[in-house]
Amino acid sequence: MKIKWLESFQKDQQQKVSAELSDAYDFDPRDPLFGLPRNDLEGPVMSRRAVLRLLAATGALTAWHMLPGTGIRPAAAASGGTLTAGWAGVGEIVTLDPAQINQVLQFQIASNVLSGLTHIDSDLVARGDLAESWQVSADGTQYNFNLREGVTFHNGDKFTADDVLFTYNRSRDPKQSIHSRAISNVKAVEKIDDYTVRFRLKSPQASFLVKSLERASGRAMTIVSRGALAKMDETDYGMAPVGTGPFRVTYHQLGQGVVLEKFDGYYDPERPKLDKVVIKPIIDTEPLAAALEAGDTQLIGGNPVPAELLDRFQSNSDLVVDIVPGPGFQSLWINPWHPHMRVPDFDKPLGDLMKEKGFKVRLAIAKALDRKRYIKQAQFDRGLEAFGTINPAMGFFFDTGINETSNQAFDPEAARRLMAEAGYPDGKGFPALKLLTTPANRRESQVVANILKKNLNIKIELDTKDFPVLIEDFDAMRWDLVRIGSGGDYDPDDGLVDWMQTASKFNGSKRDKSKQAFGFFSEKEVDQLVSEQRVVTDPEARRKMVRKANQITSDKVTCAFLFHPVDALVHHKRVNFPDVSRIPGLVDLDRVTLS
Repeated sequence: MKIKWLESFQKDQQQKVSAELSDAYDFDPRDPLFGLPRNDLEGPVMSRRAVLRLLAATGALTAWHMLPGTGIRPAAAASGGTLTAGWAGVGEIVTLDPAQINQVLQFQIASNVLSGLTHIDSDLVARGDLAESWQVSADGTQYNFNLREGVTFHNGDKFTADDVLFTYNRSRDPKQSIHSRAISNVKAVEKIDDYTVRFRLKSPQASFLVKSLERASGRAMTIVSRGALAKMDETDYGMAPVGTGPFRVTYHQLGQGVVLEKFDGYYDPERPKLDKVVIKPIIDTEPLAAALEAGDTQLIGGNPVPAELLDRFQSNSDLVVDIVPGPGFQSLWINPWHPHMRVPDFDKPLGDLMKEKGFKVRLAIAKALDRKRYIKQAQFDRGLEAFGTINPAMGFFFDTGINETSNQAFDPEAARRLMAEAGYPDGKGFPALKLLTTPANRRESQVVANILKKNLNIKIELDTKDFPVLIEDFDAMRWDLVRIGSGGDYDPDDGLVDWMQTASKFNGSKRDKSKQAFGFFSEKEVDQLVSEQRVVTDPEARRKMVRKANQITSDKVTCAFLFHPVDALVHHKRVNFPDVSRIPGLVDLDRVTLS
């Protein structure tokens, strides 16, 4: 059988695919499984031959399944070797302590070093990690976890239930962990025996397995070593955390990078495949591209790959560019304590808020943002307009209609009218604002400044600072505007609990509380909706609450939402990055091989 897309294959590939296709379609329609050996059908994984036969029999076999590097993968290359990865848009990896991690680029690394009771897969579903299995009570408030036996930490200590209790007690203390709110619904954790623990919840929690216990996005219950922390101070632990993950940290120098080496005692003897991973922080765009193209690095992690590089990388036959919806949102944050944008109380009907000068300015900025133009110029047409924290990767919870219903919808005439009503016709009399941004975001922040200049005639000056300094200023509310956002948001709690509640960890946590009652936003109905949606077991009811909270934060201009990014994984062709490891926002390397 001659198929046109086979012509693009190498001759040896053509021969193999033709043989596989012939075999896949060589069956009796009355009994497609006839002739397949029993061991081809048994698990835990069926043979490629059996899978292709079943796809063909159901009419589902397509060219996609046969393409090299996609669909059903061939056997991985031999284990071993060193992978060198460039970590984009960052000058140093500040910490790998899960209790202090506040950047996606940090937990991308920590996810390779430490374990959790669960870990998400490529479908964003929680799977067992250090927990082999679990049982849930009928009312959803009790989880019994059966822990893996024979697991050891990198320092040789045995992993037991005591480490789960230690991690819980450390993480629930806000003085020790910035993620304590992620486990605030846990009433108690009990040790049943060395390999069984019970979590008692105050009320059912829909996001418990993904948000609270997952090793990367949850962070609160990423399991730490009590033995190591007894001997190391927290700063040293942040530099080289001791975990039970597939890799261990053997070098970490601020400004230089991180080296991970294979942990021979990992609970899965088939992983990791690589011997070593060298992670190099690369803060600027062109050096990042040059390092990859020259072969000095073979993969990009860290902050999102600069959009201006994606076309360039896609045209390079030596590189693979894999793009999927990104689990996050990016925004322009507007300080409600600035005298010209002041909104000291969001707990008012929207109609009343829209009569206030400060709110009119905030809304004008949000409505003046031409997101389509921004995405075209700053993101090179890669991204989706954003009007809330709930991103497309969340699927079921994402509201595709909010673009039309949001109070922030692009309307430059309405934006100019609002500015005039606030006392600044055509921007006259309005002060220049400083836009806090990072070096990596400077170019796209200039696009934001140009759009606001064009549509509102207001002046925006860029204030560029490295991320560690920027986040300190952001938390202390020392800014006019900030270009920052969120990544690794796999559940609505990641966007809502972490950002949109009065007590959210990113909501002005280091502000002067004697002068500022809240950080960038506070709204009682949102607080209540976000708290309630966490414990609702009916998915439809939860979606309704999530979307309502998302709508309020959009309409009342928590921030001027900009876009939902794509997640682009870029690597050399000799890097075999399997589908099972392709988790948006993460860079899990335990199954990666080099050919």
